[in-house]
Amino acid sequence: MSEPNPYAGGGQSGSESGGQGDYQWGPTEPPGTTPYGYGYPAGAAPGYGYPPQADGYPAPAGGAGAPLLALGDITVMGDSIVTPAGTMPLKGAVWNATDMSRTEEKIPTHAIVLAVVFFVFCFLGLLFLLMKEKQTTGFIQITVTSGGKHHSTVIPAQGPQTFPWVMGQLNYARSLSAM
Repeated sequence: MSEPNPYAGGGQSGSESGGQGDYQWGPTEPPGTTPYGYGYPAGAAPGYGYPPQADGYPAPAGGAGAPLLALGDITVMGDSIVTPAGTMPLKGAVWNATDMSRTEEKIPTHAIVLAVVFFVFCFLGLLFLLMKEKQTTGFIQITVTSGGKHHSTVIPAQGPQTFPWVMGQLNYARSLSAM
């Protein structure tokens, strides 16, 4: 790191100009200003964070209020729908959900082992074959269309109760869109 900068001096080699020249690394700042990233905003009084607004309350970050609903990467704000594809109007939005999950029921491995072990001792070991476990895999796809834009997202299915929960959230979004 002690070697001189070979690009200092307008393209001349470091040995000709000593490597120091008039080259300065980083953004240039007007004289008399605080360097970028340090200190307070211009004209601000020292204190914690930014100074408050004129009425004493800080302005909200988004300006649209708190989120009313979030489904995957779709967020419903006061009068708009915020997605990675852009902001859409909430009024008149069309919401759809597709259940692409499945629930499988199978006999667990430990139940088969116990049935074989206890079958030797008595026929009651066959009752272990009545044990079942359910496993849900897949996704629930949610689509929203409004203002000429379309966005789709998927939510992983945690269990058989995931789709009714998503439909409840979706019906709430539909009721907000109808207002």
